[in-house]
Amino acid sequence: MGKNTEIKFVGQPIFKQIVNLTDAINIQGLVRKHNSDYYYKAFKARTHLITMLFGILSRCDSMTEICEGMRALGGKLNHLGMEKAPAKSTACDGLRNRDNRFFEDLYFSLVKKYQSFLSDSRTFGLTFKEVLLIDSTTIRLFSDILKGVGRNPKGDGKKKGGLKVHMLIDAVQSVGRFIKITEAKVHDKNFLKSLELISHSMIVFDKAYNYYHQFAIWTQKQVFFVTRLKTNAVYIVIEINRVHYRKKGKAKVLRDEIIEMEYYPEDETGKRQMKVLKQLRLRKVCYQDEKNRYYEFLTNSFEITAEEVAFLYKKRWGIELLFKKMKQNFQLHYFYGENENAIRTQVWCTLIAQLLLTVIQKIAQTKKAFSVVAALVRMHLISMLDVNELLRSTNRNYQIARGSPDGSMQLNLFRINTGGGHFGN
Repeated sequence: MGKNTEIKFVGQPIFKQIVNLTDAINIQGLVRKHNSDYYYKAFKARTHLITMLFGILSRCDSMTEICEGMRALGGKLNHLGMEKAPAKSTACDGLRNRDNRFFEDLYFSLVKKYQSFLSDSRTFGLTFKEVLLIDSTTIRLFSDILKGVGRNPKGDGKKKGGLKVHMLIDAVQSVGRFIKITEAKVHDKNFLKSLELISHSMIVFDKAYNYYHQFAIWTQKQVFFVTRLKTNAVYIVIEINRVHYRKKGKAKVLRDEIIEMEYYPEDETGKRQMKVLKQLRLRKVCYQDEKNRYYEFLTNSFEITAEEVAFLYKKRWGIELLFKKMKQNFQLHYFYGENENAIRTQVWCTLIAQLLLTVIQKIAQTKKAFSVVAALVRMHLISMLDVNELLRSTNRNYQIARGSPDGSMQLNLFRINTGGGHFGN
C-alpha cells in the first residue's frame, strides 16, 4: 500500500496545535503585569486559559462538563503541560476571582501578533488610510448581574440582565481591533468617545451610533464616517447635486444632497450646553439597492462619489458576520460562572478561541466555511491529526483498513498506512 499523503499523524492532539498559537506572545509577561498567579498554587493562568479554551471549543455547557471532560482525557493532558485535570471548585474559584483584564490583554496581544497575517490585500480602490467598521451585539444573561435593556415585564416579572460587546474592526481583517464590554443598557454612542482614530480614516456604522457632537469633532480632525440617517432627523437642504428617478430592480443613487443640521455641543464632562446651538454641514445620499430597498446615508466626506458611500456601508456587513460567527459557533447561551468577572472572562476567552480558529483557517488555506472549521475542530479536538491537513482534506471515500488488531473490518474516513498505522491514544 502507498504511503499516506492526505492526513499526517502527529504527536500532538489538535487542541494542543491550537493552543501552541498562543506561544507566539509573552504570556508570562502578562501574568506578571496583572499578578494573575499570586493567589494560585495549582490553577495557574495558563492552565485557566487552557481549561476555558477546552470548554469553549468543545461547546461544554458548564464548568462541571469541562472538568469531567478534561479528567477523561487521561494521558493527553501531558501534551498541554498539565499533570491532572483541574477540580471543579478550583476552576470555579479561578473563574470568579482571576482578573478578566489578563484575558483582555492576552486577546489584544494575539491580535497585534497576527494582525498583519490576517490582513487582506484588498484596498477597495479608496484613498483612506484605513476603513474601520463599528457595531455591537447584546448577549442576554440569566440574571440581572449586568443591567439589561428594555422595560420590566408586566406583573411580577423581572427583565434579565445582559452585556453588550462593542467592537471596532478593520474592513480588511476579521478580528476585533478594539473591543469594549459594557452593560446592555449603555447607549451605543458612548463607545465612540473611547476611540482614538487617525486622520483620513473612514469609519462605518449604523444609525444607533448617530452622535452629532462627535461627528463635528471628527470633521475637524478629518476623520470621515458613513452611517444611516435617522428617520426623525431634522435638517435643512443646502444644495442638491444629483437627482434620479427610481427604477424597479435596479441599484442606483437617487439623490445626493448637502444638508445642515443643528446640535448642542458638550463640555468636558459630557454635559450638553443647551444655551449654545451649533451647525454641522454634512452630506446625505439616498440609495436604492437591487431589491428595491431604500436607504438614506449620512457622511462628512464630500470627495468620494455617492456610489462609494453606498459601497462603504455595504462593507459593514463584515462585522455582522463576525458577531454571527461568535454567537453561532461558540457557547454564549450558558455561562460557566455567576459573577461579572466570570462572565467577562468567558467572553474574552471566546474571542480568543475565535481568533485562534481564524488563524488556523488562514494557515490551512481551506475553502471550508468557518462553521465547518469550528465543527471539525470540536469533533476531532483530541485526535492526533494534523489540523491543517484535516481542514484541507476533501476526500469523501470510506476505505477499509485491513489487519486491525481484533481482525474486524474497520471503516476510516481518511486513508491510513495499513502497515500498522492507527490513531494515537
